[in-house]
Amino acid sequence: MRSPARVARWLATKLGSAVLVVWLVATIVFFAMRMTGDPLQAVLGGPGSQASAEAVQAAIAQYGFDKPLFVQYLLQLRDIATLDLGESFSKHRPVAELIGEQIGSTSLLAVLALAAAWLLALLGALLQAVTRGRVGRVVAAAVRGLEIVASVAPSFWLGAVMIMIFASSLRWLPATSANNDPASLIMPVLTLAVPIAGFLSQVSRDALDDADAAPFATTARARGAGESRVLLRHTLRHAILPAISLSGWAFGGLLSGALVVEVLFARPGLGRLLQDAALGRDVPVMVGAIVMVALIYVVVMIATDALELIADPRLKRRAHEAPIVAVGS
Repeated sequence: MRSPARVARWLATKLGSAVLVVWLVATIVFFAMRMTGDPLQAVLGGPGSQASAEAVQAAIAQYGFDKPLFVQYLLQLRDIATLDLGESFSKHRPVAELIGEQIGSTSLLAVLALAAAWLLALLGALLQAVTRGRVGRVVAAAVRGLEIVASVAPSFWLGAVMIMIFASSLRWLPATSANNDPASLIMPVLTLAVPIAGFLSQVSRDALDDADAAPFATTARARGAGESRVLLRHTLRHAILPAISLSGWAFGGLLSGALVVEVLFARPGLGRLLQDAALGRDVPVMVGAIVMVALIYVVVMIATDALELIADPRLKRRAHEAPIVAVGS
């Protein structure tokens, strides 16, 4: 059992790294958005809004545009630290409310895609593990080829191909995903899952090969255990450990990929919200939405690290002795 003090130090390290990630994300987004144009135009309704001088002065005073840029930046950090994401420049609604309306759809898409990626990766690894001889070599070559193609396929390209085949040509699935019914989720989920599955499958397969040749597997066979028993009771458990450690990174990739996929499939979510905010230079929405995605990512990374420690007790001593590193390293 780990002592409470060690658990507290481990958690403090992870939380400190999380704060660093959020600060970097908020800083980059804030200054990047300010470099693209004057946010006052978004408040007034865009260029050519014909706002009166009184309305301009009122907007400047309300949003603090009369303060130095660095002061505005510090005020933005203060608001984030107090979980006050402010008000949208263009929609004139609380940013937290706008994010709350869309985050469920994006999270559902990312979770389903991660589950599908794991299923596809395990199927690929198991298919190679249970096939032997000449057939096994052919299957292994085919699966490895599919892994390489899947892992390098861009999500936007894969989604466009799926729409062209399954929606336009075969008409099996809807081209858009405006709701969460099962049929409309299939293509967005697979678009996100396939590249991640290709990578996880490669990692799991290599780990499965190493575990299959390890002394504990040889000992199990010497005691009379069949190949199925060795696979299910011994090697598979060791093979999925590296993939577990990568699942947090994969979920972060799925969240960022979901933002693109939502636009491609006309699906509601943070992707559509961010697209509208970027086009309208709506700084509070951009900062709030991206900071929220970063927060979800670091929480998932912490949970993944904890799960990995539970699944592999050998890592506990390594965790005690390891230097402080950033989340996801």
